[in-house]
Amino acid sequence: MRFEISFRGHENVRSLHPKSIEITTESELTVNGDCIVGVNASCGCLGIPDEMKKLLQKQESKVTFTILVGDLSFKVVGKGSEKLTMKNPHDIVIRKSNFTCPRTLSIGCDTASDSIPRQMIEALQNPETIGIFRIEIK
Repeated sequence: MRFEISFRGHENVRSLHPKSIEITTESELTVNGDCIVGVNASCGCLGIPDEMKKLLQKQESKVTFTILVGDLSFKVVGKGSEKLTMKNPHDIVIRKSNFTCPRTLSIGCDTASDSIPRQMIEALQNPETIGIFRIEIK
C-alpha cells in the first residue's frame, strides 16, 4: 500500500534533529522546528487513509518513507505500533524512539532529519520547492 503527501519548502528548514522528521500542514516555521522538513503538507496524520492506519497500528508492520525533492530522494525505514493513534490534523512525525503521541506516524525509524543530505535541505529552504512524502507498507 502506498500514499503520497505533497509539501513545500520554507526558508527556516534546518533539519538538524537527531531523533525525528516532521512535515506539517502549517504554513509558518520558526528555526526552533529543527525536525521539520516541509510545510503546507496536503494532510497531517488524521488525513492518512484508514486502511493504511490499520496497517500502521500493527507492530509487525515495516514502513518505508521516501522524501522526494526534484531528482533527490531520502529513505527512512520504520515500524508500526498498536500505540499509534494518528489523530493530529496538522503534523506527521516519524521517530527513532518508541515515543508515541497523536502526531506520531511511525516509531523505531533507522534515521532522522539530521541525516538528510544537505543538498536536499538547501532545496527545501526555498518556499517554491515542492516535495513528496511517500509512505509504503508491504
